Amino acid sequence: MKPLITFFPLFVITFFCKPCLGDEQEKPWLDALHENISESVNESALWFDEFFMIDQNSLSEKALGEARIQLGWNPRSRELNQFENRFKIRYKLPNLKNRVDLVLSDYDDEQPDNLLQNTRVDSRNEQNRFNLALQWKAKPDSGLSHRIGIGRRLQPYVKSRYRIVAGIGTQADIRLESSVYYYSSDGFGAEFSGRYSYVINPASMFRFNNHFYFRDETNDWLWQHSWQHLVQLDEKNALICGLYIEGLSQPNYHLNEYLASSRWRVNALRDWLFFEVEPYITWRKDEAFSASYGIGLRVEGYFGQS
Repeated sequence: MKPLITFFPLFVITFFCKPCLGDEQEKPWLDALHENISESVNESALWFDEFFMIDQNSLSEKALGEARIQLGWNPRSRELNQFENRFKIRYKLPNLKNRVDLVLSDYDDEQPDNLLQNTRVDSRNEQNRFNLALQWKAKPDSGLSHRIGIGRRLQPYVKSRYRIVAGIGTQADIRLESSVYYYSSDGFGAEFSGRYSYVINPASMFRFNNHFYFRDETNDWLWQHSWQHLVQLDEKNALICGLYIEGLSQPNYHLNEYLASSRWRVNALRDWLFFEVEPYITWRKDEAFSASYGIGLRVEGYFGQS
């Protein structure tokens, strides 16, 4: 918690006062930070890939890794200590013909980037965060993938997922996805999702998302719907306005929370560094659907590859 508390004054100074700090090239510590983390990620990828090396002279492609690190703070009118941090590291392993990836993250990286979860950190989510898995496909471009790993309070699990994207004319597409999994303690589960995207113009898109999750440990369905309007303001700035709702199927189909937000995402200082500012309003069933006002502040960095 303390590193995040000390980080946010830096976030405010760097992002909102960056004109006072001089030209972007006058910050060599950013380049050193990126270089050090990227080297560490790529060296780890090579180390993992060597486990599968059969012939020292047969490797023509270098193993590389990529990392995404996000720090955030989502205070709202009833909770100010809503800190979040995320990391995801993916290693591609040439010795396995690039059909197998090693994925390490502190959250279930196959879940959608749902703002309802980003702005509500509870004990159950905290316990479920760590995930380490091998993911493989029969072909690199196959829509069918399989995972075996450890997640959700260090439970061994297996998971299979199928994804397909179909175009509708020149301006729209539909992405359908389904998966089934088994955790050693939580039991079986299933996920179904559908996303409709419509390109209004080259700088504007509408997106409608639907997600359904069956959870064996609670014998119910968690459902989530969202409507988003994405606007590319310029090559460095984007705006996402959205409405998000979430509910459960037990004891009957009911709404638990809905939320409206407007997210400004900007690529600043370096091409690998992104900042987000997201004011939002949320209404929750456990708070009698009384409006709660908040703002999300996040910084995100991408490391590795070359």
